[in-house]
Amino acid sequence: MPQPIRLAINGASGRMGQALLALLREDRRFELVHAVVSAGSEHNGTPVFAGLSTSLRYSHNWENAPSMDVVIDFSGPEGLAVALAHCTANGIALVTGTTGIDAALEAKLDDATNSTAVLRAANFSLGVAVLTRLLREAAAALPDWDLEIVEAHHGRKEDAPSGTALALGHAAADARSTTLAKDGVYVREGRPGARRSGSIGFAVVRGGDVVGEHTALLLGHGERVELSHRATDRSIFARGALEAAAWLVARQPGAYSIDDMLQERSRKA
Repeated sequence: MPQPIRLAINGASGRMGQALLALLREDRRFELVHAVVSAGSEHNGTPVFAGLSTSLRYSHNWENAPSMDVVIDFSGPEGLAVALAHCTANGIALVTGTTGIDAALEAKLDDATNSTAVLRAANFSLGVAVLTRLLREAAAALPDWDLEIVEAHHGRKEDAPSGTALALGHAAADARSTTLAKDGVYVREGRPGARRSGSIGFAVVRGGDVVGEHTALLLGHGERVELSHRATDRSIFARGALEAAAWLVARQPGAYSIDDMLQERSRKA
C-alpha cells in the first residue's frame, strides 16, 4: 500500500476547512499533519478531531510545522500569503481556493509556480469546471450576444462578484478574444445608457444560506441560452479540493487548474 499523502489545511476552522476535515476521517489517501487557523480563532490549540485519540492540534502559524507534501488553502488573502511563503520555501505543492486577492499577491502566486506546483480554482466543483467549458464554446459561437453572469451566495460572503463568477467571465472574454477590463460591466444603476453589444455583465445576490449558484445568460434577439450550476452541499467543493491535492503532488513546478486535471483523466480514459 502506498504511503499516505501528508496534507496540511490552511483555514481549518472555516466552513471549507471543516468540510475537508469531515471527509479526511474516511479518506485513507491522506495523513493530516498540520491544521492552521487564524490567530484569534477559538480552535487554536484544541484537538483537531474531537473525541479521537490524536496528538494533532490546531495551530495559528507555520513555525515548526512537520514535513508535508501538499497544502490545501481556504483561508483569506493574508492567510494564503503566509502559507504560500512556507510552500515556496520548502517546495510544497499548494491547492488554493482563496479569492479576492490583490495584484501583489497575484504576482507572488505567479512567481511561486517557478519552484512548486500551484493549483488555483475559484470553485472546486467538477460541475462548474464543465460549465466553464460550455460557456467558452457558447461565448465564442455567439460573440455579439450580451452575456450576464448571475451568482448567488450566503449573506456572509465578502467578495462580490464571486471568484467563480469572475473566472467564468474571464473564460468567456478570452473565448471572444477580449478582456473584462475592456468589455466587463460590474455595476449598472440610474441611467447609464444602452448596453454595449456583446458586453459581459455581472449580477450579485447575497442572502440566507445559499451554498453557491451561477447562471450564464447569453441574450440575443428573440432567444437566449442559459447555462446554470447549483451547489446544494458544500462537501462537493471539499471533495474536489482533495482530488486536486492527490493529483497535484505528482506534478512538476508550474501553474495548474481543475481543467488540467480533468483533461488528463479524459486522455487516460
